[in-house]
Amino acid sequence: MSRKRALIADTFCLTKRRRCAADSETDGAADVRSSLQYLMTLFSRKLFNDSLPPVVLKHQLYSLHNDKTLVDKQVNELRENGELLMFQLGFDSEAFALVFAEDYRTKVLQGEAGRETLGTVEKFLAKLIPGCSDLSFNKEKMLNEFLFTDREITQLVKSGVFTVRDAGSWWLSIPNSGKFIKYFIKGRKAVLGMVKKSRYGEILRTELEERRTTSQVQFQMKYHVHDIMGAELVECIKTTSGTLLRYVD
Repeated sequence: MSRKRALIADTFCLTKRRRCAADSETDGAADVRSSLQYLMTLFSRKLFNDSLPPVVLKHQLYSLHNDKTLVDKQVNELRENGELLMFQLGFDSEAFALVFAEDYRTKVLQGEAGRETLGTVEKFLAKLIPGCSDLSFNKEKMLNEFLFTDREITQLVKSGVFTVRDAGSWWLSIPNSGKFIKYFIKGRKAVLGMVKKSRYGEILRTELEERRTTSQVQFQMKYHVHDIMGAELVECIKTTSGTLLRYVD
């Protein structure tokens, strides 16, 4: 495949490439919750004026744990327990955002303060948080199980808690997350470009993490490094100097 391919199509095609084994920050048996908490410390709250809850991409966890099955299992347990919510962000069918439920509740209600949709959003969160692990909701479930009216569903869309999936169904969403997606896409593209432009198309992970951010990279470098490693957009090679990241053509 040509190295001049369209970068957006390339970088967001999370095809199964050779697994990228992370440095031993955590091992396969470690608690995924702790890894989530660590990754969320890398989220740039100030960039969004603290209007968004900390967001982690599920595949970023794969950069910290070699056992994907363990990660998926523990993520699902956290979702079923009502501690964690998962979202389909829309730019790639395999890219899922993770947010702690209480962080989500806090930021959504903060954004809804004084709005006419507040009551409907509070009602929805009360039903969602205790342990609903759905990524999307259809009209039948909203009307018959959650007991919402058509008008209330419209209010959930207006508030940004729902985005339209197709006729009669909606994705659960993070209000005001458009800016996050924009910065994430731009940053990933730029960081991958740094790897590609390095000598032989490879760079030590530590060297990349120490690079200064640019106007194209709004998040912390480590946030993007965990992304490109977990998404297998770079190949990781163990060396005596540390992990070498190699651009995947």
